[in-house]
Amino acid sequence: MVSYKELGLVNTRDMFAKAIKGGYAIPAFNFNNMEQLQAIIKAAAETKSPVILQVSKGARNYANPTLLRYMAQGAVEYAKELGWEKPQIVLHLDHGDSFELCKDCVDLGFSSVMIDGSALPYEENIALSKKVADYAHQYDVTVEAELGVLAGVEDEVQAEESHYTRPEEVIDFSKRTGCDSLAISIGTSHGAYKFKPEQCTRDPKTGRLVPPPLAFDVLDAIMEQLPGFPIVLHGSSSVPQEYVDMINQYGGKLPDAVGIPEEQLRKASKSAVCKINIDSDSRLAFTAAVRKVFAEKPGEFDPRKYCGPARDLMTELYKHKIINVLGSDGKA
Repeated sequence: MVSYKELGLVNTRDMFAKAIKGGYAIPAFNFNNMEQLQAIIKAAAETKSPVILQVSKGARNYANPTLLRYMAQGAVEYAKELGWEKPQIVLHLDHGDSFELCKDCVDLGFSSVMIDGSALPYEENIALSKKVADYAHQYDVTVEAELGVLAGVEDEVQAEESHYTRPEEVIDFSKRTGCDSLAISIGTSHGAYKFKPEQCTRDPKTGRLVPPPLAFDVLDAIMEQLPGFPIVLHGSSSVPQEYVDMINQYGGKLPDAVGIPEEQLRKASKSAVCKINIDSDSRLAFTAAVRKVFAEKPGEFDPRKYCGPARDLMTELYKHKIINVLGSDGKA
């Protein structure tokens, strides 16, 4: 058993309470490799923003659970080297799909876990989420559960259609599960293709897709039912067109990739939404930078020469999200 406190990590409890009171959201950035982790910590340290390092089941398998533990500990020490005296860093399991996976993460030093039973019947979702919460709370690990289904594809998470969270269920669900935060569905989705072209309109000047607005009426109804309760938005990448254009310019093929407009995320950040998940944007930045190097220097084979620019571009992206979208800068 490894306690996250031994690694210098924190859970989300105080972090979320301060975010709700302060009208901002905590960035939850997924990472799969060292460059992403370096970029996240550098951005958070330079902006003094609390941050959540998210690891999916697939990323955990890719990186190795033991290595992940030491990477998280190293991230805390790196943050201190950068002048962040008391880093507020969470290591969080994203979309855990079983009690066994969540338990394993708690036992290996995660400070927060998500149990995603959203595809299960309501009562089964409650039973599974409660089982995880009961176990995690023994070790002061916070638990995120999900009610409602997001469409899209990301790692092992896949759903053809979204189902909005039903506001009338949230009180019963949160009380019976004992979860610390609740991921809801109000129109965000996973991946770089968050909406089909037929769901969008097209800007007559640019020809680019304009996505439909998020269902803020559903969010308002949920907040009315659960005042002050931490709410989480998944699938909240904005799919920046400059990265999509770079990828396409240098040999990629991402037609009609579209994300969540940043102004909608800013609006959500000022509500009870205190955690916003961003994954695809950093993947796009990484890929755009690597493709540019390969196109301009086809003889390059030193990973540092293409992963380095990718790391720099991701750092810019993370700082932009922290300062200009989520408003979490200076809060740690």
